Amino acid sequence: MKLLFTVVYTCLLSGTINFLQAQTGGRKPIQTIIIDPGHGGIDPGAPGSKSTEAEVSLAVSLKLGDTLAKAWPELKLIYTRTTDVLPGNKPNKDAALKYRADLANQSGGDLFIAIHCNSAGRHAGGWYEKRVVGKIPRTKTVKKGKKTYKKTYYEYQYENVWVENKVKGTETYVWAMNKNDDKIRSVGKNQVDYTGEIDSTSTLTLPDPSDPTEKVRMLVYAQNYFRKSLTIADMVQEEFTSAGRVDRGVKQRNDKGIWVLQATGMPSILIEIGFISNTEEENYMNSEAGQAEIVSNIFTAIKRYKDKLEARSKSSQEPAETPKSF
Repeated sequence: MKLLFTVVYTCLLSGTINFLQAQTGGRKPIQTIIIDPGHGGIDPGAPGSKSTEAEVSLAVSLKLGDTLAKAWPELKLIYTRTTDVLPGNKPNKDAALKYRADLANQSGGDLFIAIHCNSAGRHAGGWYEKRVVGKIPRTKTVKKGKKTYKKTYYEYQYENVWVENKVKGTETYVWAMNKNDDKIRSVGKNQVDYTGEIDSTSTLTLPDPSDPTEKVRMLVYAQNYFRKSLTIADMVQEEFTSAGRVDRGVKQRNDKGIWVLQATGMPSILIEIGFISNTEEENYMNSEAGQAEIVSNIFTAIKRYKDKLEARSKSSQEPAETPKSF
């Protein structure tokens, strides 16, 4: 309850201050971005054939930060981790998750971006499974009463067959305030497809949506952050699609595993940059060219989002045209 109150208070305070400052021209819409490389340290995340989710997400996150810093030197960038450790050098995943959200909230972030790799199937790359590859007809003599007759049966032939792990593509998550909320519309495609951070869930207890404090926080998110989260999530997926990546859509999740999205008082997204369980995509995400393209896609989406907010802020500050006198 204390944690929820802190989050709600932070959301309300941050949202109110940001709104007032933006209206008076005293603050740009985006001044601080939180970059959150998934996992780290004792939590390697999803395993690939030659790398881990923690390694790849960190490499991409650092390059994204470098690109943002060069484009906007005045921008404040905060990383939840910059080395292969749990954020804040915390002793376990749950403590690290809380640290990520607390750091973002205490820093007054305007945008929270978590970078992860996806995983699907039984093993990275693929696996062997037993399959029927043929059958040989056989006959046997069967006696029924005083009569005997021949009966045909089949002897099946089995072989271990290699099954390639072919699931691929990108997807971006936002926090689902309410899966029945009609405002979510297209968010939540393929909800039965349990990829994403379902493979690295936390034991953190989710807030009770019927709790008054939680209802207040959900309202704050709905009014201040949901639309912005959805906007930039859509932009990220559009940029990936333009680069030829498989678009798995913008999705919502309010179950365990993406706790940071619902605990951060700002527009927040979690980007699954590709499937580390797919050999082709793992190689792509580990290559210099692949990482450069991923960073370029995310950066372009952030720029579009930033430009949109600044244009809206500028428009709201322009004085109305004075009617001409005749």
